[in-house]
Amino acid sequence: MKILQILPELHVGGVETGTIDLSRYLIEKGYKAVVVSNGGELVKELEKMGVVHYRLPVHRKSLITAFKMVKELVKIIQSEKIDIVHARSRVPGWIAFFAARKTNTAFVTTCHGYYSMHFFSRVMGWAKPIIVPSQVIGKHMIDDFNVPFKRIRLIPRWVDLNRFALRSNDRRSKTQFTIGIVGRITPLKGHEYLLKAMVRILRSVPYVKLLIIGDAPVNKMHYKDELKTLTRRLGLTHHVDFLGKRKDVPKLLSKLNLLVLSTTTEEAFGRVILEAQASGVPVVATRVGGVIDIIDDGKTGLLVPPKSPVSMAEAIIKILKNAKLAKELSENAYKKVKDKFTLDKMAEKILAVYNEAYETKDILIIKFSALGDVILSTPSLRAVRKKFPKARICCLTGKASKTIMQNCPYVDDLIVYDNEKHKGLKGLWKLAKELRRHNFDIVIDLQNNRKSHVLSFLSLSLLRCGYDNSKLSFLMNKTIKLSPIDMLPVQQQFRLLESLEINPDGDKLELWPSKDDDSYAAKLIDSFWVGKKERLVGINLSASQRWLTKCWPLKNFAQLCDEFAKKNTRVIITGTKEDLATAKELSSMTKSKPLIATGKTNIMQLASVIKRLHAFITADSAPLHIAAAMETPFIALFGPTSPARHMPPAKKCVVIKKDLECSPCYKPKCNNCRCMLDISVQEVLDATERLINSK
Repeated sequence: MKILQILPELHVGGVETGTIDLSRYLIEKGYKAVVVSNGGELVKELEKMGVVHYRLPVHRKSLITAFKMVKELVKIIQSEKIDIVHARSRVPGWIAFFAARKTNTAFVTTCHGYYSMHFFSRVMGWAKPIIVPSQVIGKHMIDDFNVPFKRIRLIPRWVDLNRFALRSNDRRSKTQFTIGIVGRITPLKGHEYLLKAMVRILRSVPYVKLLIIGDAPVNKMHYKDELKTLTRRLGLTHHVDFLGKRKDVPKLLSKLNLLVLSTTTEEAFGRVILEAQASGVPVVATRVGGVIDIIDDGKTGLLVPPKSPVSMAEAIIKILKNAKLAKELSENAYKKVKDKFTLDKMAEKILAVYNEAYETKDILIIKFSALGDVILSTPSLRAVRKKFPKARICCLTGKASKTIMQNCPYVDDLIVYDNEKHKGLKGLWKLAKELRRHNFDIVIDLQNNRKSHVLSFLSLSLLRCGYDNSKLSFLMNKTIKLSPIDMLPVQQQFRLLESLEINPDGDKLELWPSKDDDSYAAKLIDSFWVGKKERLVGINLSASQRWLTKCWPLKNFAQLCDEFAKKNTRVIITGTKEDLATAKELSSMTKSKPLIATGKTNIMQLASVIKRLHAFITADSAPLHIAAAMETPFIALFGPTSPARHMPPAKKCVVIKKDLECSPCYKPKCNNCRCMLDISVQEVLDATERLINSK
């Protein structure tokens, strides 16, 4: 695997140290490591390890420069054959994001800071897996940047124990002490509160020296001058040394009696705490951000409120005056560091994230209507899962078909399209925004209409696959033409999958009723007092409110019920609540009085009922596909629609259709409906008998 890390510059700092450490680990484990930055004093260290470094101005906050750098980074990714692009800061993050998209390379980010809530920061939440160093940063990305929890990977920063010498507490002075603070000199680091605490500390412990290790950025030099002025005003000149930026931090830490972290805002983590603890140095730190993930107050260090010189002074004095406490804190902390925060442990976790990003695809399959068509998509779902066993597969389905997909073993997640909630352009944009949160690599559009094509495009997926149907299909970037001849819907879907090199393993439909659904269906049928020797045949009376032309005459169903009664066969009428009046009317027309289950089941309960039938009779509608999925023998009555285009795959079925000049017409209304009227009761009766009696 070839990994590229990109960050602004390579000067001394936490992000830079992490980049160096991880690069060393990758090289030692046989991976190729590439780093892109604007350079710095640490470049030589990288190159000594065998890491390839490219110097580019990826630190500049310039739109023109960023556009140029995207092109340059694309060249590097392609020439080095990079598998993973890992962005460690926001400006490089934008460059890396677009370069990764152009090259179809896995994109990973690490959120090193508590980012301000503006659009510029959002790119750090656009990676597939997002590494956060602490729970606070993870919560920040979820709550404030709307990042899905499932994309967050908590990997704390680490310490390379080989770089830090464990300080011996036996050589500790009882009268003279050195405390230190390490980090950039900025107001956020709270140096002024530590200086004010020093005044109180010196009253109790006179011989204390404070080492301020680190320097101010160019735009914060005035703050450093203010701190020096404060030092003089507080009379601390002989007790405080400003050491500036140092490369020998491990050596300096080994000389400290105590490290202080006085940060005033949400600290992302606090690597210097680990470094001090790896050196056997006790720590006093403010209770902010990720610090609480490292320090167990009173056990591995002492925590104090931010911006409180009094509390800070009390904690520091407590440790300096109590050698036993200092030893306990440092020993407990070293053990925790060794157990939880070593380079090897954290680097292994990062490698796992890299493998996940490289191997795992996020796939969206769009099929939100109608119920029968959603059932017809189940062989395609099965095929996609077989091709991508490690993928996270999400299905955009309709509100009515949600229950069908809830127990689907091939889908990890569902997004529900609601006709009311997602109505109009505003609703469509809201749904598209939700799709973008999932960062899909592939969209497979089985719905095949304008709305689904728009949603595919707005998901910002790298690969959008669908049918070329002149319904905004230009928004897809991989399309196939619909077959010019009539083809079964499952086979049409298979043609689309094959364009993605997905080979289906069969066209069998599936449904997954729960144990509760099966139990309900069993109790419902038992309530009708069906004899053990009686055969049970189901009848679905209608197709939908719109497709009246698909309905067989009610008088024919009534006659059929009475004929079945002569053959020791009970009839159960299925349907929705809207069909209940029709079912009651049918019952009034018969002598045999069929069993009425109309309006008493949901989709999955209906599937469980149909599974228990000897045969099922229905027009071209969703129950037809349910029967096929449950492998119940069925008789399909086709009129205005063509079975060559809508018939579900099934082993035991009979299609009854009249070949008329006007059929198939695909008209929901008709003056005579001859195509359905010409189907006789005897035809249906005979077909049912053949199915039931066939082996």
